Amino acid sequence: MDKLGVWLIGARGSVATTAIVGAAAIRAGAAPPQGCVSESPDFPGHLVPLTDLAFGGHDITEISLRKRAEQLGRAGVISPDLPELLASDLDAADAEIRPGHVPGDGGRAAARLIDDIAGFRARHGLARVVVVNVSSTEPPVGWRPEFGRLADLEERLAAGDDVLPPSSLYAYAAFQAGCGYVEFTPSTGPTLPALAELAARRGVPYAGRDGKTGETLVKSALAPMFADRALRVRSWSGLNLLGGGDGATLADPAARSSKQLSKDQVVAKVLGGPVEGETHIDYVPDLGEWKTAWDHVTFEGFLGVRMTLQFTWQGCDSALAAPLVLDLARLVARAHEKGRCGILPELGYFFKSPLGTDEHGLAAQYARLRAFAEELS
Repeated sequence: MDKLGVWLIGARGSVATTAIVGAAAIRAGAAPPQGCVSESPDFPGHLVPLTDLAFGGHDITEISLRKRAEQLGRAGVISPDLPELLASDLDAADAEIRPGHVPGDGGRAAARLIDDIAGFRARHGLARVVVVNVSSTEPPVGWRPEFGRLADLEERLAAGDDVLPPSSLYAYAAFQAGCGYVEFTPSTGPTLPALAELAARRGVPYAGRDGKTGETLVKSALAPMFADRALRVRSWSGLNLLGGGDGATLADPAARSSKQLSKDQVVAKVLGGPVEGETHIDYVPDLGEWKTAWDHVTFEGFLGVRMTLQFTWQGCDSALAAPLVLDLARLVARAHEKGRCGILPELGYFFKSPLGTDEHGLAAQYARLRAFAEELS
């Protein structure tokens, strides 16, 4: 089977670095594929092995991957001996990271991004590359007429206009380069009609958005329980405490609004209507790479008896997200190989705001994912 290229937007961030370290550790026999859904013993499919992935990407920071991995080792995200053990793999991936897009570069930046991805594919002799956005969350963007039609968008880009938010510019570059795309953040990414038109024209698949790794994962498992047992949920409130780069990004109210919208919709979607309460997000620098979520649920049972459920989720977001990035890249590549293009709603299991589907229940999403993997095999 051909080797697969994984091109990461935010390639020196915590999630991307953990994914690269994880794949290298699995290749070296230094770690099992724990957390990779597609590596479960009974999971169907015929995917590129985790040992056959080549990495590159875009980032606006200049710290080396090896240094970033050492930081994660000191933080307890990865074993501290892995950066030295996997130094050659990290250096090889680091050599394939190119300067990312900075707003204000102008619309012609798209050509550079396309060339970077195409050059990576050519240097490694790759049949396919999947672009995965694991960069910082962007604020919501307002609608512009050129978002609705590809010809209008390309006219603006050709004129040098910096019209697209960075996530959408990366999606544009991926599609033009003939690559599948995964929007792992709540950013706009490939959701514009003009980009859907481009994906169809280029025959490439995409999936997203906002990886489901913690509190929302638990919500999507618990909310169907209440619905199935005919228990009326009266309120569902959550408090999220985040450290690290993600927490720092979400300290900005504009960026935080995108994440809150994504996190809050699962309960209403599963239960069939709005429920009192909302999710709050606070940045706590001392937590570092860890996050804590506390949820409080009030509900009614038989004869209107009121009851309460509370849960606390404490986790390392990078360690939860990285194996999903590896799963998604391989599944999207296989779908591309099998001729699928456009949105892949079957991958909704991995996302808080799944594109192409209104299904948010975890068990139903997993059943659809398995059926999709069977089809791909």
